[in-house]
Amino acid sequence: MAGRIPHPTLKGPSVVKEIVIGMALGLVAGGFWKMYNWNEQRNVRAFYDMLEKGETSVFAEEKDRGPD
Repeated sequence: MAGRIPHPTLKGPSVVKEIVIGMALGLVAGGFWKMYNWNEQRNVRAFYDMLEKGETSVFAEEKDRGPD
């Protein structure tokens, strides 16, 4: 008759817990990325609105460099 083989008890992290933590971190990172993109869209839209109204230009102003 064969003896009993002790099975190691798994003390590692739970797979379900890791999936939930990963999804939560992904949603938080995605939320920050989305807020960043919305802010960039708002800035670009404001720039083009100002450009259309003539309040800004894409050319740098010429500055007086003094005598050459």
